[in-house]
Amino acid sequence: MRYAGIDIGSRTIELVVVDAAGGIVESFQADTGFDPMADTHRLMDGVAYEAIMATGYGRNLFEISFEAPTVTEIKAHARGARRLFPEAQTVLDIGGQDSKAISLLPDGRVRKFEMNDRCAAGTGKFLEIMARTLGFSIDDFGREALLAEQDLNISSMCTVFAESEVTSLIARGQSRREIARGLHVSVIRRAAGMINRVSQAGDIVFTGGVAKNPCMRALLAETLGRNILTPEDPQLVGALGAALLAGELR
Repeated sequence: MRYAGIDIGSRTIELVVVDAAGGIVESFQADTGFDPMADTHRLMDGVAYEAIMATGYGRNLFEISFEAPTVTEIKAHARGARRLFPEAQTVLDIGGQDSKAISLLPDGRVRKFEMNDRCAAGTGKFLEIMARTLGFSIDDFGREALLAEQDLNISSMCTVFAESEVTSLIARGQSRREIARGLHVSVIRRAAGMINRVSQAGDIVFTGGVAKNPCMRALLAETLGRNILTPEDPQLVGALGAALLAGELR
């Protein structure tokens, strides 16, 4: 038996297929374009499975198009993180448009969560815009920030105001690396606050595209004094959780 989970996010779409034991058989990824359902159809073309479940911001469109069950991103990431790290008690997911801090009960169910989905501050989109403003690729952004010799305070977390502040700092000759580190620190400060409100101890599973950023991982561990567990592909965790939950419905 094969079960699939699809995570239709604001930036990318992930599809994971698992076997009856919960092991990943196949995984696929595509960018989210202006027509997410068309992108989803292309991604799923030729993929075999007995049941599928959707999560992510596009899950309701998927439910209508495919008449398939859906699950919230909170539950999907909790289930996927616990599958990869059986002792996990806390999950931080930072995606393109929102961020979530989740604490888990001993049986893996969600105990409490905090979510920032009202603005781009503290999300992948914020970091993407700031990287572009500084002239870095998103892949180089975190690595360059780690090379900064000192911290630089960024006072605004609003994307528009932060972009203006960064532009002013560049005009004054401030180091791009130091500005980059200051931006990372501002995002981590917000994420750490969310985590501390749901969980105060134990390892943290870091999921979502932003978990690929080495500066974010390092600053998170430094700020919270806790071990950060990062999956091999942190963007697949939500789809993995959805696939596992699809199998449990059968």
